[in-house]
Amino acid sequence: MREILEQAYGYIFEEALLDEIVQLSQYKKFKAEDYLIEIGDYIKTMPLLLHGAIKILREDENGDEFLLYFLERGDTCAMTLTCCMGQHKSKIRAVAETDGEMLMIPVEKMEEWLTKYKTWRNFVFESYNIRLNEMLEAIDTLAFKNLDERIFKYLSDKVKVLGTTEITNTHQEIASEMHTSRVVVSRLLKGLELKGKIKLHRNKIEVLDF
Repeated sequence: MREILEQAYGYIFEEALLDEIVQLSQYKKFKAEDYLIEIGDYIKTMPLLLHGAIKILREDENGDEFLLYFLERGDTCAMTLTCCMGQHKSKIRAVAETDGEMLMIPVEKMEEWLTKYKTWRNFVFESYNIRLNEMLEAIDTLAFKNLDERIFKYLSDKVKVLGTTEITNTHQEIASEMHTSRVVVSRLLKGLELKGKIKLHRNKIEVLDF
């Protein structure tokens, strides 16, 4: 575990902090589509993602989901930090996009390390900043971009997170995460194909221009 931790966070944290993380954290494996955090949960630990990808979702009053951002190796979730330290219920849902591994940090250590380790404090503040910028980008995309542009950005983000240009999500899955209908998604995907941005296959979408 130490080797995997150093690969993901060794460039960020000093040796003493890495030692404490190994000693005090809980190791957890997850599978694609696992629900890792549910809306309304009280969160007692903070995740450090060692491998894989996780999508962070919000839900409206009708139960429809909206994708906020993805987490990748070396990331943590600012929403989780806020809920842990403020002892609030989670307002987001975290779902595994791929198989992966993470370490769970006890909430009491999160607070202690803020004063004990400068690298931890910088990591937490930078995580807040990155996630805030991603949420602002999500709001800007929703407010100012046409739906076809939003769908293409969604596909491009998937390519970067998954490390492959072939996306296996169904049109219905994309529609659910984009908060629209499958018929609209299928029509706009066909339009993106005609523009040469993607190639539609029977069970996958190939992103050509990102």
